[in-house]
Amino acid sequence: MTKESLLEAVIEFCKLHKMAESTFGRKSVNDGKFVARLRTGARVTPETWDKVNNFMIKNGNNLLNENSKNLHVLPNDTKSPEKKNNINEEDKSKKKNFRFFDNRQKYLLFVSTCSEKEVVSKRIGMELGHVRPKPPALRIFDAGMGDGTVLAGVMREMHHRFPTMPFYVSGKEISLEDVRICLSKMSDRLFEHPASVLVFTNLFYSEAPWLKPKSMASSSSMVWKEVALQGSSSHEFSEQLNELRGFLDENWQAGHSPKTGNPIYERPTVLIIYRDDHKFLLNDVIPKQDIKKADYDLVLASQPYRLRVSSEIKSRNVLLPLVRSLGNGGRLIGIHSSGEDPAHEILKEIWPNDNPFESDRHSLLKAVKNELGSDSRYYNIKSNSDNRSIFKYDMHSLPSELEASIGTSTLFAAWNAATYVGQIDEQRLEETMKSVDYLAITQKILKKYGGLWFNDESYTISKKNF
Repeated sequence: MTKESLLEAVIEFCKLHKMAESTFGRKSVNDGKFVARLRTGARVTPETWDKVNNFMIKNGNNLLNENSKNLHVLPNDTKSPEKKNNINEEDKSKKKNFRFFDNRQKYLLFVSTCSEKEVVSKRIGMELGHVRPKPPALRIFDAGMGDGTVLAGVMREMHHRFPTMPFYVSGKEISLEDVRICLSKMSDRLFEHPASVLVFTNLFYSEAPWLKPKSMASSSSMVWKEVALQGSSSHEFSEQLNELRGFLDENWQAGHSPKTGNPIYERPTVLIIYRDDHKFLLNDVIPKQDIKKADYDLVLASQPYRLRVSSEIKSRNVLLPLVRSLGNGGRLIGIHSSGEDPAHEILKEIWPNDNPFESDRHSLLKAVKNELGSDSRYYNIKSNSDNRSIFKYDMHSLPSELEASIGTSTLFAAWNAATYVGQIDEQRLEETMKSVDYLAITQKILKKYGGLWFNDESYTISKKNF
């Protein structure tokens, strides 16, 4: 059976059982994006094939045939002679193609049980005290807005500090589901601060700040949509934002790069939202498709890269274009997990020779300086002291849960949070959970520290005024 046949079988199953494709993915292989990945040509392992087949059999409609396991699968015969010489290369490939945030359930459990989003929002809000906006608007760019929780918190702080100033708020996000969730948070922001222009895009880091694809082919196929919201209430705005789901489903599709495994857009898309009753005031703030502009007052870079990628790659592919997008006097704040906390101790107990937190802020900023070359003289690049840079957030738990007997649900939440922050891939997790009493180790660490917390570190880069 080919991948195309598998996809057809799954689609037919969903139609027969009136089941959403995302629901099928979650129930069969714990991945709500499984069917979408099939459509974009993702590989299918034999284990995944079996899970899908067993799910369909169990639910009374075996559309797959045991004799048709001729799938395009990842090789699994690691003992074959011809493969012995390639084991290391395959391991590297698996690591390269691993995307730690693909498991939506792990992410949702993490953000609902830990205070990271709230704490990061407050840390970024502190930078607003150093921002000196210039007409016609305070311009910010979120380099990976996720579900919009941090962005919404920063926008509340922006309104508190600059209640009458027009805002230009731009965000990059490749995930369709995250953009949907983010939009659901924006109706209240538009109600409280009507002089706002929201710009969401799925472009690459090297393109998103300017809203301009680099290749001619991508530029010619780019979708540029403006939405002028009618009405004056949060409810009215929410209803109109919900109506954009069809547009997002059609245009916010993503695949995976065969070279890096990174998610990439299928169609470059820019979505612009503002209130129609403020269109006249915002005329000079609303972006124009034929004008390339990225002079930001504040750039947010919270967890924008994978931890295990080298400082050189992080700086070249992510931080350098973000630094280049700053306007005079503009500031970039970067935030990432730094370890050396109880959660990291759990990981070291199980994988003593592994360190997920390989690049600290000092090595990153050194790499940025090298990438900038002589242009580094135009920027203030500060790693700052540990007291100023490192901050912590907690896993929510009641004192009673950490006494004599810690509940299983608390242990699972702590284990999930520790492995999510450490970006431990699914394959290693599955192997470990079969052979190691990971909950006992987690319980020992929680009792030792009376809870679980995590360290993040921040750094700033500002462009000098000229």
